[in-house]
Amino acid sequence: MALRLGYKLLAEAYGPKEIVAQAVAAEAAGFDFVEVSDHYHPWLYSHGHSGFVWSMLAAIAVRTEQLELATGVTCPTTRIHPAIVAQAAATTAILADGRFTLGVGSGERLNEHVVGGGWPSADIRHEQLTEALEIIRRLWSGGYHSYRGRHLALDDARVFDLPETPPQIVVAAGGARAATLAADHGDGLFATEPRSELVEAYRQSGGSGPRYGEVPLAWAPDEDTAVASAHEKFRFGVLGWKVQAELPNPINFEAAASWVRPEDMREAFACGPDVDRHVEVARGFVDAGFDHLALINAGPDVDGFFTFFTEELRPRLTELDV
Repeated sequence: MALRLGYKLLAEAYGPKEIVAQAVAAEAAGFDFVEVSDHYHPWLYSHGHSGFVWSMLAAIAVRTEQLELATGVTCPTTRIHPAIVAQAAATTAILADGRFTLGVGSGERLNEHVVGGGWPSADIRHEQLTEALEIIRRLWSGGYHSYRGRHLALDDARVFDLPETPPQIVVAAGGARAATLAADHGDGLFATEPRSELVEAYRQSGGSGPRYGEVPLAWAPDEDTAVASAHEKFRFGVLGWKVQAELPNPINFEAAASWVRPEDMREAFACGPDVDRHVEVARGFVDAGFDHLALINAGPDVDGFFTFFTEELRPRLTELDV
């Protein structure tokens, strides 16, 4: 299978209209897909945005023709019931003429605590996600369905508008247990780190679908500018998933990320204009077994990154073996 190249739309850093415009520009630049996170809060106060993902996806769907779309990722258990996610994903798939993939995960406290339901342990969150996927699959099969699980319930519900083919479900994993869940209940794997053990756990559990990875890049005409922008936009990202999943509000992330240095971003991201460095970071994901790369640009210039991608980066990345 050929390597698929996507663009991560930073819905926490840009307003909804800009996100839609960036998706249109990404299609023109030659990207295969875009993915958008589903957040209620931004990670940092300085981000200043957090548009509703389903509205943005609908707008992107009708303004693009070939670009594939994905949530990266949504939590279908607490803030939004899986019955609503099933309906939203089905509608988005119809609007996008089958170009939509549902990326799901067990969530972050940052977004899910807002409805006052508490924040359970990781074990419980995995149980909830499993039940949610069972509900979504039932609703996509057509007809009326009820469900009574340990954590979630469904009462005589039906999604009337269904696409001809249900969307693929790609499950986010930060450890072997979630990778096994992705193999058992999903159609693909999603991760934010180039960890081969995640792919191995997914495959050993019978998973054979696409493997999505988010590649940390920051383009700018010079390295120092790129480092400064990555530190401003993405310093929360080097805290690790156990921190990212547990903190409740942007102010907590501001405090936790105050210890992150620009030098830390230089190590974690490909910063600057050197195409070899960008390819090196992307190759780490390919070598780990990922075949769908969602490129993050934490640099200050989106249009400049798109030009860099079209003219320099994309030709090099398409040469990588998967």
